Amino acid sequence: MTDFNPSLPYNGLPELPPPAECIETTAILKRCIKARVSLAELKQAAELIPNSAVLVNALPLLEAQASSEIENIVTTTDKLFEFADIAEDRADAATKEALRYRTALYEGTKMVRRGMLTTDMAIQVCSTVKGMELDIRAEPGTTLKNRMSGEVIYTPPVGQKLLIQQLDNWADFMHRNTEFDPLVRMAVQHYQFEAIHPFADGNGRTGRIMNILFLVQHGLLDSPILYLSRYIIQNKAAYYRLLQNVTVEQDWAAWIFFVLEGVEETCSWTTDKIKSIRELMEHTGQYVQSRLPKIYSWELVELLFRQPYCRIGNLVDAGIAKRQTASVYLKQLCEIGILREIKSGRENIFVHPKYIELLSGEENVWVYYSDAEHDKPPQGQA
Repeated sequence: MTDFNPSLPYNGLPELPPPAECIETTAILKRCIKARVSLAELKQAAELIPNSAVLVNALPLLEAQASSEIENIVTTTDKLFEFADIAEDRADAATKEALRYRTALYEGTKMVRRGMLTTDMAIQVCSTVKGMELDIRAEPGTTLKNRMSGEVIYTPPVGQKLLIQQLDNWADFMHRNTEFDPLVRMAVQHYQFEAIHPFADGNGRTGRIMNILFLVQHGLLDSPILYLSRYIIQNKAAYYRLLQNVTVEQDWAAWIFFVLEGVEETCSWTTDKIKSIRELMEHTGQYVQSRLPKIYSWELVELLFRQPYCRIGNLVDAGIAKRQTASVYLKQLCEIGILREIKSGRENIFVHPKYIELLSGEENVWVYYSDAEHDKPPQGQA
């Protein structure tokens, strides 16, 4: 037990690392092995997609949507894809915030490939998420409350100098304590970052981005395609309760086990999702080739998956066709049921409904295009 009062700043937050016997039990180490196997399978599945941009364009958007939803910032998959590759000023506020999360994930991945995770990197990530320049908070008064009752459940440390010291310890733990499994370190550092709560806002989303960047840094992921916030949304009450139990009871084992279980389950689900995407891509290619052989190219099919909300300019920029021809191609794809044309502001957009449904659906299932020779049962099911 710790001397913890939720209404008082937790300036006595213990430094890392915790005692080894608290964070590397036999059960935890066994679960680490299973989670690592699932991560390896996810990496392998991602490598089988011919163009990695298909996944990198899609899965981080799902993560952005879910991570934002945890903070009650709610948007839809359709809105995210509609505004993903154009100026965001036309989007609503929640969609803009989620798209900034996606941008922070991309930029953070580039940064972590050039060097190790640092306090400055966390500041940059949070600034991108919030769309403004931020620094470590200097003013007191930050509290975390129960959303239902309004009761104060945690008051993070105060004092900018102390927060910087705690973040230095946080970053040092990630780099130096290599005797601990990387997945254990990821779980520990996530708790510590949330407990430090270094920013006035955006801490939860920044902390979840740092989880993915940590996995990329350690080679457990090649790109930011782990949709971990889905697991947190499904287990939101447990997520907050187990974080609180580390603070109040130093119950590290239950928290770490929760994170490892989340990594394993999310990897398995995402691997199945990627397999279904690959199958739908192959089927779409075959269908376009059989129905529209004069316009078929694999580059065109790939584009429909990189840009499921497709514009004429996307075909032009990809060198697939000039503007007038590109418009003809997209309208022909509508005629055979692959795309649907919608109005968005002053322009027409060509949506890929079957792919959007696959991405946004909990079940990794898709249905063949409704042509007589292709009328077959749903694919992607176990």
